[in-house]
Amino acid sequence: MNQELNRAWRRPACPLPSRRLPAPHMAAPVLSYENLGLVQGSGWLFRELDIHIGARDRLALIGRNGAGKTTLLKLLAGTIDPDEGRRTIVPGTRVILLEQEPAMKGVATLADYVLGGDDAPERHEADAIADQLGIDLSRDAGSASGGERRRAAIVRALAQDPDVLLLDEPTNHLDIAAIDWLEEWLARFKGAFVAISHDRTFLTRLTRQTLWLDRGTIRRAEIGFGGFEAWTEQVYAEEARNAQRLDAKLKIEEHWLHRGVTGRRRRNQGRLAQLKEMRAERAAMMGPQGAANLVTAADDTKSKIVIDVKKVSKAYDDRTIIRDLTLRVTRGDRIGIVGANGAGKTTLLKLLTGEIDPDSGEIVRAKTLDGIVIDQQRSLMAPEKSVRDVLADGGDWIEVLGVKKHIHGYLKEFLFDPSLAEAKIATLSGGERSRLLLAREFARESNLLVLDEPTNDLDLETLDLLQEVIADYAGTVLIVSHDRDFLDRTVTVTLGLDGSGSVDVVAGGYEDWERKRKPRNEPRKATAKSMAPARPPAQAKTKLSYKDQRDFELLPKRIDELDAAILRDTDALADPDLYTRDPSRFAALTAAIDKARSDKDDAEMRWLDLAEQVEALG
Repeated sequence: MNQELNRAWRRPACPLPSRRLPAPHMAAPVLSYENLGLVQGSGWLFRELDIHIGARDRLALIGRNGAGKTTLLKLLAGTIDPDEGRRTIVPGTRVILLEQEPAMKGVATLADYVLGGDDAPERHEADAIADQLGIDLSRDAGSASGGERRRAAIVRALAQDPDVLLLDEPTNHLDIAAIDWLEEWLARFKGAFVAISHDRTFLTRLTRQTLWLDRGTIRRAEIGFGGFEAWTEQVYAEEARNAQRLDAKLKIEEHWLHRGVTGRRRRNQGRLAQLKEMRAERAAMMGPQGAANLVTAADDTKSKIVIDVKKVSKAYDDRTIIRDLTLRVTRGDRIGIVGANGAGKTTLLKLLTGEIDPDSGEIVRAKTLDGIVIDQQRSLMAPEKSVRDVLADGGDWIEVLGVKKHIHGYLKEFLFDPSLAEAKIATLSGGERSRLLLAREFARESNLLVLDEPTNDLDLETLDLLQEVIADYAGTVLIVSHDRDFLDRTVTVTLGLDGSGSVDVVAGGYEDWERKRKPRNEPRKATAKSMAPARPPAQAKTKLSYKDQRDFELLPKRIDELDAAILRDTDALADPDLYTRDPSRFAALTAAIDKARSDKDDAEMRWLDLAEQVEALG
């Protein structure tokens, strides 16, 4: 029964077809580039790109670090010129670029930055958005934190009343409350946006189309980021089939050949299954409020404890940061720490690692605890050093957990071209520096790993790699992060801070904490069962009704039939000439796919309800 449950629940949605050119049915674009090409170094970064942005598009721009995503946004914004290609924009369209690193040199305060220049927004608009985002624009720009500078840049961009927003890592340095606010603003936004982001949750919630910048070409799919992984698997599978038919070598990066798309998906599923088992085991060790249960003589939990926290409190300037926290961190735990900026995440991390002492209570750490810290300042990366210097102290070999590896081979494991061994740190992108630091630190032997905002500047592929490394790490991991999807994929226990001093200790990831913090009372989709009139209490059921039993047996087949129908109609819709040749059939297929997906959702929800009843009945 559990296999049936997993099969129905995990069945991926079938993505819509990809488009390299705008489909004929799309609304006229407000911003376009045709035949776009740009030279970088000794060759073309990309060439012959056609990009069209409609007035209400919500586009995710996806690609590896170094593929040229940020450069492409600057080209679309018109801040740099291409080597070839023609940019077309509807007159009066205001295109605003939110840069990853806003330039604030020469300004005294954040307000000077926000309200400076010929295209400055209205003061009242900027003040209104700043108030909602919780940023004081009178703050000195030179001493402002990364989060404050990011908020100021968002205020300036949104207050300019854009028609097209180009967003380069908009959630970097933002806390969860600010990310939620930005998501709500963009959901109501009447214009178009293109977003580069490593935040899977952000992209999944907001985007409806995807641009994939891959090996110097660009592909477009009329699906949001939620369908990106399934779509790329289809693309790579088709390339492999074409390569076999033509008896030619598949032109694809070495790491894809090494890892394999199918193998990566299976490993992801295996890791998630293992993570669920670890969370269930951890939940069994916790009391109802998250505090650890008392250790009995019969179990071995005590021997596994690496950090034991008993009724710990910490305050600064009469403000209580942590109050009466009791927690046991055991060997192999992956602990996620979440909360708004200023809620006390860093304080809690320092308490757990022994960098500061509590005001009251007791923290006992295992004597053998040996930790490494990867902080968000990346303080170990000196710009004048080479990759070889940082990784292997100038040599050719690096010792990785007691095993010697050649630096070139180890660079490949972390998705680097081995030729980068001689490159200076100053020439690397932010994402490459972060990846190199991970490669250096994961080579060291340790049993405690502390990651402070590890996902900043990492592309999605490197995030997958980081998840694999954390899953395989033999010790305990402490993670401070605002990346909700990353936490859901990696941690076994979440410590949630709300700023009042209390700490929620929840077995699971961010979503588990969110459910506890804000109980959702959203009404479920109405079904025949929920719409039926209330009945008086009856004896407990001992078996399913005839209709329920029939549905339980037949719905899996119905779900498979709907999947097949979605796949069939989607394949038909992939014909790029279909709309111009037969617009009525195009409309009918689109409507059929929407209805089949809705029917499938209803069928899966009904079957899951019945499966729960079957489990309850034994």
